Amino acid sequence: MATRVAQANRQKEFVFEWDGKDRNGRAVNGEIRAPTEAQVQAILRRQGIVINRIKKRRNLSAKSIKPKDIAIFTRQLATMMKSGVPLLQAFDIVGRGNSNGSVTKLLNDIRADVETGTPLSAAFRRHPKYFNALYCNLVEAGEAAGILEDLLDRLAVYLEKTENIKAKIRSAMMYPTAVVVVAFAVVAVIMIFVIPQFKDTFASFGATLPAPTLLVMAISEFFTSYWWAILLALGGGIFFFFQAWKRSEKVQAFMDRLLLNLPIFGDLIRKAVVARWTRTLSTMFAAGVPLVEALDSVGGAAGNSVYSIATRKIQQDVSTGTNLTSAMGSANVFPSMVLQMAAIGEESGALDHMLGKAADFYEAEVDEMVAGLSSLMEPLIIVFLGGIIGGIVVAMYLPIFKLGQVM
Repeated sequence: MATRVAQANRQKEFVFEWDGKDRNGRAVNGEIRAPTEAQVQAILRRQGIVINRIKKRRNLSAKSIKPKDIAIFTRQLATMMKSGVPLLQAFDIVGRGNSNGSVTKLLNDIRADVETGTPLSAAFRRHPKYFNALYCNLVEAGEAAGILEDLLDRLAVYLEKTENIKAKIRSAMMYPTAVVVVAFAVVAVIMIFVIPQFKDTFASFGATLPAPTLLVMAISEFFTSYWWAILLALGGGIFFFFQAWKRSEKVQAFMDRLLLNLPIFGDLIRKAVVARWTRTLSTMFAAGVPLVEALDSVGGAAGNSVYSIATRKIQQDVSTGTNLTSAMGSANVFPSMVLQMAAIGEESGALDHMLGKAADFYEAEVDEMVAGLSSLMEPLIIVFLGGIIGGIVVAMYLPIFKLGQVM
């Protein structure tokens, strides 16, 4: 019960902006989360601040926090810390400048934890939904080594490149998906509204209709009678499929294997996964994280269960004394170029640098493939749509072509 009350009180807090003068007469300003303005005044007076102004900030639109928001926050935090801005002040600046109320609340919560003496990595670990183990481990390594701003900069680069690859994959998939949806909508309109008009006309012919025409008319009749069931089944099937893909490990494993073996798109997805895998391991290793420990985070960051399983096997082999290149080769999921780069990196003691170069190469490959897919998909989609629409048109005009024989 006490927990529920505390949560309810926390939800009623507001953000108050204030400015005033401290005990030395210097102008100061900031933000405080509190239920009322009177409580803000009490807090500031206890700190010896003479208040000039207190203003409740207007409610910001609360949106979901996306990985892109975390990437932008990390870049801003790294830039300000490299410029010499203190950590708490950097959180204030980023929080005030964000238009997403959810991000602002998240940053204020983290700032409050850090202000009470909690290490930054521990404050991030309290929000695992937004900061994964890789993120927290790198921040912890940066704190321990006294190079937090450098590690945040590496994290920002890693997150930006990862989001860029995801955006490329989404854009490559969006075009054919949109065309399939439009094609289904066009066919549905033709079947429900156009074909029945032809059916009434053909009924007066008094002759046996060609098989293609009968097939199209039968499909049209089914669409007309059960359009609601088709929409319900299609929508429900898509919804439950994606829920199963999201929640079931078996479905995830099956779909990940299927995606890697798709024609055209499979190669694109494989290169994107390899780019993420090598980029993640390069970032972790460069931060001084031991190889076996770094591999813990690499598998999940790859975003494909085939590579996650392979990474666990690689980790087991490396922990028993096998070098990384041999372990990666036995996993049988990496291109020969990546294996050669890893071997050179191990021999020269520059594994992080060579893996980073491999990541750069495959990220460039993804960019080129996405650009090439746009020009490749256009004629394929034209043929696909033309085949469907043209087949329907020909099937419906066959009886008219044979009208002379019927007469």
